[in-house]
Amino acid sequence: MSLIRAAATVGSYTMISRVTGFLRDVLIAAILGAGPVADAFFVAFKLPNFFRRLTAEGSFTVAFVPLFAGSLEAEGRAEAKRFAEDALAMMCAVLAALTLAMELTMPWVMHVLAPGFVATPERFGIAVELTRITFPYLPLISIVALYGGVLNSLDRFAAMASAPILLNLILIGAMVGFADRLETPGHVLAWGVAAAGLAQLLWLIGASSRAGFSLRLRMPRLTPGVRKLFRLMLPAMLGAGVVQINLLIDMVLASTLPLGSISFLYYADRVNQLPLGVIGVAIGTALLPMLSRQWRGGDEAGALTTQNRALELGALLTVPAAVGIAVLAGPIITVLFERGAFSAADAAATSAAMIAFSAGLPAFVLVKVLQPGFFAREDTKTPVKVAAGAVVLNLVLNLILMQFLAHVGLALATAIASWVNGFALAWLLRRDGVFSLDQRSRKRLPRIFVSALLMGASLFAALWLADRAELALFGQGTLVGSLALLAFILLALAVYFGAATLLGAFRPAELKTAFRRSPAR
Repeated sequence: MSLIRAAATVGSYTMISRVTGFLRDVLIAAILGAGPVADAFFVAFKLPNFFRRLTAEGSFTVAFVPLFAGSLEAEGRAEAKRFAEDALAMMCAVLAALTLAMELTMPWVMHVLAPGFVATPERFGIAVELTRITFPYLPLISIVALYGGVLNSLDRFAAMASAPILLNLILIGAMVGFADRLETPGHVLAWGVAAAGLAQLLWLIGASSRAGFSLRLRMPRLTPGVRKLFRLMLPAMLGAGVVQINLLIDMVLASTLPLGSISFLYYADRVNQLPLGVIGVAIGTALLPMLSRQWRGGDEAGALTTQNRALELGALLTVPAAVGIAVLAGPIITVLFERGAFSAADAAATSAAMIAFSAGLPAFVLVKVLQPGFFAREDTKTPVKVAAGAVVLNLVLNLILMQFLAHVGLALATAIASWVNGFALAWLLRRDGVFSLDQRSRKRLPRIFVSALLMGASLFAALWLADRAELALFGQGTLVGSLALLAFILLALAVYFGAATLLGAFRPAELKTAFRRSPAR
């Protein structure tokens, strides 16, 4: 399966997940707004979701996939299956112990996670209660990550990519059908999160069975393969999760800012996660097993070409997304969220944070593209050193910028730290002689940036003309506002891809080759 085709499979399901996620967040914004219950739920959701991104999109995946794919390539399906079963057994034991410890110590954990809540006992108590309900999502979704790694290594990307859709559909159903059935709507959402974890696990178990890889639960054993898995996981946890660690730091500091700051950052990040998930996560997910097989097979030239094409694809889709989000931040937040308990002031505060996040969007994806170059070679120590520096830089910038820009400063610090992280990874790969821009990438990347700037200028001009004509296009999320936003997005797509084609940054004919079917593994 080609990189573009594999990334398109992951990206298409991720797009559906993000769209259903927006519908979910529209309901949450309308019912919870940006008040104390919303802040408490977002903290409760953040903790297991943070670990999910470190496992399903982070440390476990980047450690497990190269080992499993390498075993599959060199030793065959039977040995690879035995390794997966040993990893599953040890993971279940570790996660059970961690979950029990977190449930018992949750009030103390909350002092670290949201220290600003201590001053408001009601919000603190709700946050502790909701987090205890949501935390079982962590062990369930971590086991999902293992099954997803098995399927991705078999070039079966659809099941894992579609699993998050279940989370959104269950939370939407919970809000529509049960919002007033429990103490608060936050409690309904918390129970929905736990139920969604179980549903996703059952979905992946079924997909693995259909692929001929039903895994038996063995007694936990520290086999050599499991020991190696954990040795690779520990440093990868920080290396692959630096963006999430930075966002977690943002939340901790935001809890000390005025009421609603956590919610502003959450809603802004939700919009930012659309291109990050559809593009960055999709490319990284497809790239890792491909690079792992190429490095194990000694195909260094093929690995270099794969990395260059991944970088081009990421830039082609991410740079215009960042420009478009920055220019259309106000209309996007107004149309998506400004209704019910979510006020115009909330929309303005969220829009400002979203602009800051968008400045780092290409860097977020750059990191996702470059990290597999280390992980595929079983090098998880180098990214962790870079990540540690980025985390420290993010914290320093947070403490400085929040004094002047409040929650917007937190988002901007995250963007800056991500750029430093991305450029450092690129420099280290080049130093090691395993990455360099080929002639095609050196030619196309500058043209991508020019095309995106032309698109941004056209959007800015269209907004200026609408303002001069005193057209209220985006008011209160009405049908007119939604259609107007869609029209601006279509304008952006037409200008960008038209310019990219004329300038030679993109050739539509290449898609035919990329989407040709290749034999399944």
